[in-house]
Order: sequence, then structure tokens, then C-alpha cells
Amino acid sequence: MSAALQWIVNATPPPGEASLHPFGQPFDLGQLPGGVAQAIWRGTDLGQAGQSVVSSGWAALDAQLPGGGWPCNALTELLQPQPSLCEWRLLSPALAGLAAGGGHILLVGPPKRPHALGLVQLGITEKSVVWIAADTPAERLWCTEQLVKANPRGGAILAWLPQARAEQLRRLQVHAQTCDCPVFLFRPEAAQLDASPAPLRVLATLGPDWTLQVHLLKRKGALLDGPIVLPSVPGTLASVLTPRLMRPSQLLAKTEAANDPALGRAIDRRRQRQLAAH
Repeated sequence: MSAALQWIVNATPPPGEASLHPFGQPFDLGQLPGGVAQAIWRGTDLGQAGQSVVSSGWAALDAQLPGGGWPCNALTELLQPQPSLCEWRLLSPALAGLAAGGGHILLVGPPKRPHALGLVQLGITEKSVVWIAADTPAERLWCTEQLVKANPRGGAILAWLPQARAEQLRRLQVHAQTCDCPVFLFRPEAAQLDASPAPLRVLATLGPDWTLQVHLLKRKGALLDGPIVLPSVPGTLASVLTPRLMRPSQLLAKTEAANDPALGRAIDRRRQRQLAAH
């Protein structure tokens, strides 16, 4: 056994070599050969996608996504409190760019009928949308798998699979590794407690003042503390909303007057005695 290998196995440096790298000091990757240094990834660093990505259209979000965008050749799991709540506002910038380049947006089992005029307002023409009406979970899963195998380059696959099991998602992830377009799976918020093979898991919720709050539940990199807040006014409301309505949270009263009970609400006995004492 060589001295270097014996050092690793015994966790004790050979005599005379204890001062090569003192414990507790960061190791300089520059001391390694170029190919080895590039292959090393530390868990505290944001990982780089090993495949192509599609920009999300949000600079703040791209800065936190591995590779700088939505990954291709992999599943992206988008969780939300209820269907059709956040997915279009979050994904529309990326989908509009794909549609402008001639790609097709493939929808598998959306919970609501796609609204053509609303999609046009988001920059997605009706000619770019392919709607597959799959009603049962088995039909949605089968259609999604066939689309992933077909590898529709230049577009995107959006599938609503609220009841998919872990082994079914694992099968889709294996096929997605050869699919050169983003594959988005929409699932309920409660699914964040379940294991998932998707390399990227995102929880999107509505925030105050027309914002989206994006939580990165799983990514290749360090855990992100807190949500990413994205300003997102639906459709063309930005051109008709007044500055006051752009921040509706500031219109609400911060505190309620202590001595002014609401009209029609009975005052409790303790508060009644306090007022009578004065």
C-alpha cells in the first residue's frame, strides 16, 4: 500500500508529511490537474447544468437556477397551492420565447381549458399551443411519457400530474435525460413532503402586491433561505392599474382602533366593564 493511500485509509498522515495540508484550512483546487479541478463540485456552490437551459425570463430567478435557466434533459417539478394559480405567470416569459422561435407548447391534461386570448396577452399565440385532453391519471401519464420520448426540440412539455407516484416520476426522469426541451410537471403543494427524482423542485405561491414567491425546494447547490420575490402583474393590468393599486397592501389599515368596535360586532363583557369604569 502506498504512503498516500495509507494516509487516506488510516486518516493519519505518514511521518514527516503532517504539514502538507493543515486540518481546517480550505484546499486550493488550483493544486489539482485541470481536468480534476473542473470535475469537482462543492455542495455549497451553485451547480452548473450539464445540459442546455432555457432562460426563465426572470433575472433574479436565473441567478439562482443551476446553469442560469430552466433545465432541458431533466424534469422540473412545479408545486403550487392549487392548479392554474401560478404556472402561467411564472413560465410565460420562457414559453413566449420558445413560441417565438417556432417551438410548440405541449399541454397534457390542463385542469382548465386554455384561454387563447389570455395566452396571446402573455406572448403565446394559439398556433404554438397543442392541447392534449387527457382526463384520467393513467392517460396523462402515458401521454407525457410519449411526448418526452418524441423529444420535441425547441418547445416545452407541460403536464399536470397531481397523483403521480415516485416510481412513475423516476421513469419520466430517465426518459427526460434524452429530451432536449424543458419538461414541467405540475403537482400540489403537499407533494413537497414526498421524495422526487426531479433535479429541480420549485414551490410557487402568490405574494402581496401582485408578486410571485418562488421557493427552490431542490436544486444542485446550497439551500436557498427564503423565497425569490418576482414582480408579476397578470396580463396587461400594468397599463391600467394606478400606482396605489399596484401596491394594494399599503391600502389596508395596519392596526384597528382599540376604542372603536366594528359596526355590528358585539363587544365582550371584559371590554364593556373597562369602558364603564372610565
